[in-house]
Amino acid sequence: MHFLGIDWVGVNAENGRKLVLSLVFIAVVVAVRIGLRALVGRVAGKSFDATTQLRFWSRQGISLLAAVVLVLGLLSIWFNDPTRLATAFGLVSAGVAFALQQVITSLAGYLVILRGNTFTVGDRISMGGVRGDVMRLGFIQTTIMEMGQPPSVQGSDPAMWVKSRQFTGRIVTVSNSQIFSEPVYNYSRDFPFIWEEMMIPITYQADRPYVERTLIEAARLHATDPDTMAASAKQHLQNTFGVEPIELHPRVYWRITDNWMELTVRFIVGTHQIRGAKDAMTRHIIGKLDEAGIGIASATYDIVGMPKLRVERGGRGRGPDARDADGAGGATS
Repeated sequence: MHFLGIDWVGVNAENGRKLVLSLVFIAVVVAVRIGLRALVGRVAGKSFDATTQLRFWSRQGISLLAAVVLVLGLLSIWFNDPTRLATAFGLVSAGVAFALQQVITSLAGYLVILRGNTFTVGDRISMGGVRGDVMRLGFIQTTIMEMGQPPSVQGSDPAMWVKSRQFTGRIVTVSNSQIFSEPVYNYSRDFPFIWEEMMIPITYQADRPYVERTLIEAARLHATDPDTMAASAKQHLQNTFGVEPIELHPRVYWRITDNWMELTVRFIVGTHQIRGAKDAMTRHIIGKLDEAGIGIASATYDIVGMPKLRVERGGRGRGPDARDADGAGGATS
């Protein structure tokens, strides 16, 4: 094409028409995608309930369909000759595979996440060293609302200032390729409950049966009641993974140490209710122990032997040397 006195290499009337057609085609696909996603959001609503999953999967399907239509349409516009398409694909594929290997791996991870039901929006997961709730799942990255770390994992990287499983306020994006190199922990996918423990150290002279009853009472009052738990959740866990019927009722375990007796209560609680339940249990347990006059044990030391001591005290009639010694040192041992 000759323009402004310059012969533009590779640009002709046919390529110009293809370029204009491509821009129009992209605009139409993007507009249809935005319109369909808005329609799904309006129909499903904005409440976080069962319709959230419908809205999420509908939008994912629309995005995938739009991407496929866009790729096929552009290929049809620019490479209507199969020979030209094969030649261009052969030249580009090697460079793309090397330059975009992380992107391709992330896209493959996205497909694995969808196909394997690894997690979805709203699930509480740990992925790539980040713990929190999934806010968005994209082709390349997963967006997570970060939560703090319990004391048992406070040494993990990065360190957290929130010492419990509550939101920190930071929104973190993690590459989908992480699912191929690190495990993904899902707290709520198939069984939205986890087992927690609280350990109380008491002296060997304390009323241990009373403390055990107090721990069981606190767990039954403030943790999840297994009798009211949805039977479908327990049945789903057993049918999906083939596990035997599991113990869900609170139980206390005893352990002997050098300094005290450890009583640990094990209970089940919802994934988003942990800190509130443990706070209520702690207040209940401390109140009951105070009423019974039972204190929390601390480190103790037994003195098994003492060296012999000899004490000399000064008196009247002693010489000036003795008084000087007394004034300087007092007693000796």
